[in-house]
Amino acid sequence: MADVQNEVSNNRLTTTVDGHLAELVYRQVGRRLILIHTGVPDELSGRGVGGDLVRAAVDWAEEEALVVVPKCPFANAWLRKHPDEAARVDIDWSAAEQPD
Repeated sequence: MADVQNEVSNNRLTTTVDGHLAELVYRQVGRRLILIHTGVPDELSGRGVGGDLVRAAVDWAEEEALVVVPKCPFANAWLRKHPDEAARVDIDWSAAEQPD
């Protein structure tokens, strides 16, 4: 698993692998952690970096008892493919499908 940092002041989780920065942009609204966009450079594609970022968001949400709202298509799909990870937190699937 990649070493993921939470840059709270920038509303993003980041990791750098082989000199390339990947990020998961989020917004925290009260007790809700809204996952907005996962950005992984092509050089890191297929290496599980996006999943590491989503897993780190789940870890944080679990620790802080936050409800996850996966609006990011990648994060949404990843959580659906990993029900064991998704089961660790409350997920508001219906809010994830609503437009902003």
